[in-house]
Amino acid sequence: MTNQEYGEYVKKKTPNSTLLKNCIKAFLIGGLICTIGEGLMLLFANLGLDEETAAMFESVTLIFASALLTGLDIYPKIAKHAGAGTVVPITGFANAVVSPALEAKTEGMVLGIGAKIFTIAGPVILYGTLASWAAGILYWILGMVR
Repeated sequence: MTNQEYGEYVKKKTPNSTLLKNCIKAFLIGGLICTIGEGLMLLFANLGLDEETAAMFESVTLIFASALLTGLDIYPKIAKHAGAGTVVPITGFANAVVSPALEAKTEGMVLGIGAKIFTIAGPVILYGTLASWAAGILYWILGMVR
């Protein structure tokens, strides 16, 4: 097979790009998730919680809902259509933590779920902690220079 024949073969087998359509769906679904989050924030504020506590309850509610919907196999179906719209918000991180654990549940509680739950979360937590330490040290050094 020549390079030209291979190129034509690949072109026939590769699906047409629907970049604009995918971007619009990601924007709309991601925006809907954020709108739900804002609605939760207003709900908790109207229940008499201060802004910081309302934000905490909003985050916990979104994380719980995402984990629950992942466990019920609903979140992956939404993500299939929304793409990056479901990855970016806090719900995407909760989905990324729960999904590997669900896939490994047949391996047992400790070696399956216990080990796999940190497949995605572990590096994020590790590098987030390291980055915050580096930023804190840099901030401390710059504060001493003044």
